[in-house]
Amino acid sequence: MLKILLKHKLKITLVLILIFLFALVRAYEDYLFYDPFLNYFKSDFNGVSLPVYDPFRLFFGLLFRYSLNMLISLAMIYTLFEDESMVKFAGFLYFFFFLILIFSFYTIIYFYGETNNLILFYVRRFLIQPIFALLFIPAFYYQKINK
Repeated sequence: MLKILLKHKLKITLVLILIFLFALVRAYEDYLFYDPFLNYFKSDFNGVSLPVYDPFRLFFGLLFRYSLNMLISLAMIYTLFEDESMVKFAGFLYFFFFLILIFSFYTIIYFYGETNNLILFYVRRFLIQPIFALLFIPAFYYQKINK
């Protein structure tokens, strides 16, 4: 076991650095991104009206955060599997899911507003957190061991 760890020490170090970058994105979210929903969802948001927000700034803030998480995730996928086709496929999935999620996010805000706060919370969670990395890495690993 120790020999395997020593053999992959560069890979392990890079993955730990990428995980640290995820933590930095999370730690500095208040400073890096425009998102009035951060404080809204930290409080008891049931029964409270939605915060005032600029839709264009919010879109670009969500896009910037999603892009940072995507780039870190793709770097992690490449570091772990060293397969460009997996990175391209994951990049396509990230793009596809961003379109679906951002459309869903604004649809929920405009048509359902304050009545579906929990759905809005979870759609936003997929946009701002690296949840797809937690889904893609085990899926790619499973695919790799089944080849």
